[in-house]
Amino acid sequence: MRPLPNPGPTGMASAARALQYLERRQEVVANNLANATTDGFKAERVFARLVGRATAPTGLPAAATATDLSSGSLRATNEPLDLAIEQDGFLVVATANGERFTRGGTLHLDAERRLVDANGNPLLGTRGPIAVPRELDGTLTIDAAGVVAIGGARLDVLRFERAAPGDLQHEGSSLFIPGTSRAEVPLEARTIRQGFLEGSNVNTVGTMVDMIDVQRAHAAVERAVRVLDEIRGTASNQLGKPV
Repeated sequence: MRPLPNPGPTGMASAARALQYLERRQEVVANNLANATTDGFKAERVFARLVGRATAPTGLPAAATATDLSSGSLRATNEPLDLAIEQDGFLVVATANGERFTRGGTLHLDAERRLVDANGNPLLGTRGPIAVPRELDGTLTIDAAGVVAIGGARLDVLRFERAAPGDLQHEGSSLFIPGTSRAEVPLEARTIRQGFLEGSNVNTVGTMVDMIDVQRAHAAVERAVRVLDEIRGTASNQLGKPV
């Protein structure tokens, strides 16, 4: 006996899933807008995908996200512990949950005189966390290849890696979880800038337009839900009455 064909989603189910998708998109757009001035922030993009098995898709959209890894604009600060990356690539920090990628930002020395990010995560060199000995005096320098020195004494070389865009998972506002495609970038291909900060890559005007589009779409789907509900009420209460 042949199975009955899949009738597909009902109008109300489709509208409900559309509202869920638009609400998720609104959350992402609002978060992007809130971080438009956050140094090093990478915007998230939302796209729709069909849920269900490949052999029997439901036809209902679900929200999926991807990170926009395009570079933000650089601004000079002339602070020796400010780092930015001019093109693609990431610095590596050690966190309680493992190694993470970062695009730099404002660094500082912790109580152990290690170079750490704003959250206290140590910046990693080829020999591990980079510490500045107390007995060394002078200006800390970091060149384009990531060579860290102070007073002419070389301390270490920053780890600088890449990974495929689809192999990175966004964690928080500025950290990324690298996947298996991570690889070291050769010294001559690095673009680290000391005394600079990378701004957010959020386009404020475009994000505001996205927010307005989402609000209008949400309102349109809400109207459709009300119409469908009225039709169901009519079918239940009026069509069954005797003439």
